[in-house]
Amino acid sequence: MTGTSSPEFALNCVIEDARWSAVPDANQLCTRIAGACLPTINHDTAIAATVLLTDDAHIQDLNARFRDQNKPTNVLSFPNDDEEPDPETGALYLGDIAVSYETVLREATETDKSLQDHLTHMIIHGILHLAGFDHEDDAEAEEMESLETDILTGFGISDPYTHI
Repeated sequence: MTGTSSPEFALNCVIEDARWSAVPDANQLCTRIAGACLPTINHDTAIAATVLLTDDAHIQDLNARFRDQNKPTNVLSFPNDDEEPDPETGALYLGDIAVSYETVLREATETDKSLQDHLTHMIIHGILHLAGFDHEDDAEAEEMESLETDILTGFGISDPYTHI
């Protein structure tokens, strides 16, 4: 009996701000997150994306240029509109995700979470946006939050949307 191979998800992690070294093995974390998100994305070809671990100043610039919001935020996603796989790699490039150190650290501290756990959540959130999920209305938000919670559970991270 022959097995079927499932597509792969290459999540390239670019660490622009050295303070992200507070998260041990961020590159390995990105690899684990990609593997955990792959079944949710449900794609029949190899896929790829990039995560930029940056700071508030850079993410504020991106937010101002691409979303007309001149303020820092925790995570931004930039989906790739090209629906054709890269001819060299055969992978479909989903897009880019940027995550801000200061904002994610502040949110993690305010909600009594570890930096690594909150970063994991932000990357998953960003990947789901790249895969076409959104939270513009209540039904979309509920679906996206449910997916995030399911993936986070696999990391041993509790539901971030539970309000105590």
